[in-house]
Amino acid sequence: MKKKVLIVDDSAFMRRIIRQMVESEPTFEVIGTARDGQEGLELALELKPDVITMDVEMPRMNGIETIEAIMAKRPTPILVVSSLTTEGAQATLDALDKGAVDFLAKNLVSSALDVMKIRDELVDKLKVVARSKGGLLRKTSARKGSSAVITPPLSSAAPRRKSFATQKMAIVAIGASTGGPRAVQEVLQKLPGDLSTSFIVSVHMPAAFTHAFAERLNSLSALTVKEAADGDKLESGNIYVSPGGRQTRVKRRGVTNFTIEISDDPFNSLYKPAIDIMMTSVAEAYPGRSLGVILTGMGHDGLDGMTLIRDKGGKTLVQNEATCTVYGMPKAVIEAGIADKIAPLDLIAGEIVNMI
Repeated sequence: MKKKVLIVDDSAFMRRIIRQMVESEPTFEVIGTARDGQEGLELALELKPDVITMDVEMPRMNGIETIEAIMAKRPTPILVVSSLTTEGAQATLDALDKGAVDFLAKNLVSSALDVMKIRDELVDKLKVVARSKGGLLRKTSARKGSSAVITPPLSSAAPRRKSFATQKMAIVAIGASTGGPRAVQEVLQKLPGDLSTSFIVSVHMPAAFTHAFAERLNSLSALTVKEAADGDKLESGNIYVSPGGRQTRVKRRGVTNFTIEISDDPFNSLYKPAIDIMMTSVAEAYPGRSLGVILTGMGHDGLDGMTLIRDKGGKTLVQNEATCTVYGMPKAVIEAGIADKIAPLDLIAGEIVNMI
């Protein structure tokens, strides 16, 4: 059965182009288009789509207000289509806060040819968003039935080469993808401000978004959050957000000197930033003294990094299935038998404190 798609955008040009791209995929059917948020809300309630594409800047009712109203009346998976601007990034983060699952960054375009370049990404994201739990998590995450922290039996875990079980963790490496911005925000704003551990966070986001993301996190967290820059010295109690569009690594420069390296290597990497690249460098720089955390996301980026963290005597923590927007990355780690603990999103921050 085809997935029903509702398109909400105040631009007739964008509605037409998005419709063409969506309908080029046989698994989707466009059941309606809306010219503004008010009409989008009405059609969402009337047509009951499986997934919605949502513009942000619209007359009468903007995208953020529309998402909030839809989540209150009929929670539906939503993909935000946003411009690659500072204002667009901030609005997109607001939309994710209100319950949107993911976003598609678009350039300001002047022709249909420019827009068609994003067709594959749009279709891929729609498929993931349509399968996700979407705004339903906002209704179910507070339930206590799935709030237990699970410690997998030793027989299901890959053996460590050496044990550092009693050694203090000097760094926490966190990775996430689809649903990640909201999940990371929830975790970091619950951390106490007196932690003497460094944090590094990699989320699959474009370059235009990570600076705004870091600023938002800094306003919410008791710890200091900044977008990582090449040459930054890792300081205890600070959180460094990997910049989008490039790769982030941690380098050991001496006994107690650790710095961040930002580069374009490898240039052809599927993910920028790649969680595996970041976590692998953390495992090598801090053998036995790193905690790897994988939150919601599609695919298996982070699996190799988490494996090396654990293999070198570090610890691993993953988000449980019930609270994941997309149960891909955590599932890969769990199925590989390298998760030391599995916890619901609302308990991840507490477990980080316990494990470091």
